[in-house]
Amino acid sequence: MKAGADFLFHGLISPYLNAGLLTPLEVCRRAEAAWAEGHAPLNAVEGFIRQIIGWREFVRGLYWHEMPDYAATNHFDAHRPLPAFYWTGETDMACLAAVVDVTRRTAYAHHIQRLMVTGNFALLAGIAPREIEEWYLAVYADAYEWVELPNVHGMVMFADGGLLASKPYAASGAYINRMSDYCRGPATEGRVRRHPRPACGRASSG
Repeated sequence: MKAGADFLFHGLISPYLNAGLLTPLEVCRRAEAAWAEGHAPLNAVEGFIRQIIGWREFVRGLYWHEMPDYAATNHFDAHRPLPAFYWTGETDMACLAAVVDVTRRTAYAHHIQRLMVTGNFALLAGIAPREIEEWYLAVYADAYEWVELPNVHGMVMFADGGLLASKPYAASGAYINRMSDYCRGPATEGRVRRHPRPACGRASSG
């Protein structure tokens, strides 16, 4: 995660794929052709195809098999309301301010920003699953309930108790500090907030 590089290493095809303008099969065949023609390495193509016909279709199947009862589960009995800074970006936590900023500007954030920044905070803070799920559905251009709900309910919030994922994806501020430059130096100064930010893990909740 790098401040000022909103789409680093991301193809931005998920809005078109989830809206049906691209199909999973044609996307995977194009990726396979890129490998065959020497334009992409095998490991990258394999990982890409696995995400499309593996994870994406697994999530689709889980949604249609488990709904509507799936959405009502709440493994950790989390009931806190969603903080206002998810909508405004007004928080002293540099990582959250940066991700909400790119979300507000582009209606997009990549999966690590969603899972390990906005999602990680919601999990650790005990936010009600339905509140964070409704936020994701409202703010992202690629969000449709069949794909958004299982990912957020099961992977982000672990609200299903382990049906989708084997363990909660919870991490400390040290992880964000290692995996991004949000908390180091002036890279985001003047773009999200105008005053110095505290280091991750020592910030107020905003």
